[in-house]
Amino acid sequence: MEIKHSNANPLNAKTGCLILPVGNRKKLNGTTAEADDASDKYLSHILKQNDLAACAGATVMLHNVPGISANRVLLVSTGSDKQITAQQFNRVTQSTATALSTPGIKDCVSCLNDVEVDEKDLTWQAGSFAQALENNTYHFDLHKSTKPDRVSAFDGKATLFVSDKKHNKVVETGITRGTAIAHGMSFARDLGNTAANVCTPTYLGKEAKKLEKTFASIKTKLLSEAQMQKLGMGALLSVSAGSAEPAQLICMEYKGAAASKKPVVLVGKGVTFDTGGISIKPSAGMDEMKFDMCGAASVFGVMQSVAEMELNINLIGVVAAAENMPGSKATKPGDIVTSMSGKTIEVLNTDAEGRLVLCDALTYISKYKPDVVIDIATLTGAVIVALGNHTTGLMSNDDNLADDLYKAGIDSQDKCWRLPLWDEYEKQLASNFADLANIGGRSAGTITAGCFLQSFARAYKWAHLDIAGVAWKQGAAKGSTGRPVPLLVQYLLNRCQ
Repeated sequence: MEIKHSNANPLNAKTGCLILPVGNRKKLNGTTAEADDASDKYLSHILKQNDLAACAGATVMLHNVPGISANRVLLVSTGSDKQITAQQFNRVTQSTATALSTPGIKDCVSCLNDVEVDEKDLTWQAGSFAQALENNTYHFDLHKSTKPDRVSAFDGKATLFVSDKKHNKVVETGITRGTAIAHGMSFARDLGNTAANVCTPTYLGKEAKKLEKTFASIKTKLLSEAQMQKLGMGALLSVSAGSAEPAQLICMEYKGAAASKKPVVLVGKGVTFDTGGISIKPSAGMDEMKFDMCGAASVFGVMQSVAEMELNINLIGVVAAAENMPGSKATKPGDIVTSMSGKTIEVLNTDAEGRLVLCDALTYISKYKPDVVIDIATLTGAVIVALGNHTTGLMSNDDNLADDLYKAGIDSQDKCWRLPLWDEYEKQLASNFADLANIGGRSAGTITAGCFLQSFARAYKWAHLDIAGVAWKQGAAKGSTGRPVPLLVQYLLNRCQ
């Protein structure tokens, strides 16, 4: 897909589709009003028929509109003639991308920049448009022998009309950002959707090496089980002990700033399949446990997006990759393992394995002397009970970091919500036989999991994102979502400003 901007009069554009926003249908404004005049009020006549609903994102496709050079005109309702919210504008861009999904439309010109969005600039608006178009083209048929017929998503040439040349640069920046975020989301979705017999820890390591070949700014290091054993990563290795697939610690380094600038470190849970181990899960729905590496997938996606945008930042992406299986050498409930930090852990439930792979990674990354550390994991089903499938759970030992992530979630519309990490919850992890247990009982499961991780992250500013509710969808739309790539990339963009 090619997405660009232009200052040329859109009414004269010989294009497959001209996209016009509609706020107050009784008093059109901007380019839409100009198009109405050029068509001798044809658009006003259509709107009087009430075919276009007033809600944000409603659309009507028109053909052969008088006085307009485009083959089609797509009217898109913004829901209001005043400033609209970022969420409403995202609905507008997403429904626009869907409406363009017809084989007959090879190119389009958008006038959505005419819309005023509350607290958002043209860079953000252009990014929303580009991201929606790119996301709409996503499909996954890697494992299908016959590629299925599908509605043809728009994948041609899109032009974003900019009325004033002085805004060209900021719009171009927005297009670049939106496209890069969408590409990162697609990468994350591909990894999440790939079958677990293909997407193993070794496969993830190879994908990291591919990133290194694609971007000169990324360097990759892979640690084997033997190397992790020497480092004392007994917690991580206790998870892979029952599997024939060896674990890997994958370290990707992006250098976009001076070496003196401390890096941001992202740590992703990469459990490529989670049976629960000896504490085995019910069989119903277990196929979805291939998505238990979506935290790792999001780290890959962010690394790609950042490298594509060439951000002025130093970023480390670490993935703790393992497969949790109930083999003859598997860790058993009641076993005690020693983490890289030296702390001993009583494994009361082998299905609480994500925190075990992450805790050693959180100890290891102190070598990078990070400015901040963010771990991302499909860690607990309890977060779905608390926040549903809409919002990422956020926990942190630093108020400023938590606030920055919350803001990035609002900016990107990939939202998160903070939960507490108080001392009262840490007491639930007490063990009679080890320094701490890997579960804290039934109550506050998401928080006690965060408390467990916090005990390995006290040396730096740290945040934990529990994405178990948002990383994939179930039912007919089953598949990885690519979240929270937008949230994390927005956080990094905000740091660069």
